[in-house]
Amino acid sequence: MKTRAKSIENLIRELRKLPGIGEKTAQRLAYYIIDQDISSVNELASSIVGAKENVKRCSICSNFTDKDPCEICSDFKRDRSQICVVEYPKDIEAMERSNCYHGLYHVLHGVLSPNSRSGPEDLTIRQFLNRLSDKEIKEVIIATNPTVDGDTTALYLSRLLGDIDIKVTRIGYGLPVGGDLEYYDELTISTAMENRRQINNP
Repeated sequence: MKTRAKSIENLIRELRKLPGIGEKTAQRLAYYIIDQDISSVNELASSIVGAKENVKRCSICSNFTDKDPCEICSDFKRDRSQICVVEYPKDIEAMERSNCYHGLYHVLHGVLSPNSRSGPEDLTIRQFLNRLSDKEIKEVIIATNPTVDGDTTALYLSRLLGDIDIKVTRIGYGLPVGGDLEYYDELTISTAMENRRQINNP
């Protein structure tokens, strides 16, 4: 016999669509939400809608921001001779926590992946290449994750930059193979940045 209300079933189903949320976690979150007073639930719903409506991609680096250009691109105290290429906006947060890098960023919003049919046109590669006309840029640091798809993307970008007089480096392998940048501690990220290696010959 079915004991859960349809509204609860619907909420659990929607929560399960979130990354990393399984059946038990979705159920726990659903019952937690239902147990809150209506004002708290309205605040949660409002914050979700507000984030979706107000957050956009920076027209320069493609990071998520609520103002354009974003704070990093607008900060002229940053080292504007370096661009660190990452997979997702959350990777910038990990890099910034480490306090080991003070240059600019570019967010690809994914990686090249034959399995998921993600090609160059699905990423912000064209926007990235357009930025390299700036003569101030001397180094591109590729900080895609040390996974098969991350390495494939790094290799693809290094080949695209083969004819450009810019130093291209790959973040060092202080990072465990197969991991995600967002989960590493500050020391691991700092070590990986210090140990980055050049992957082109400008």
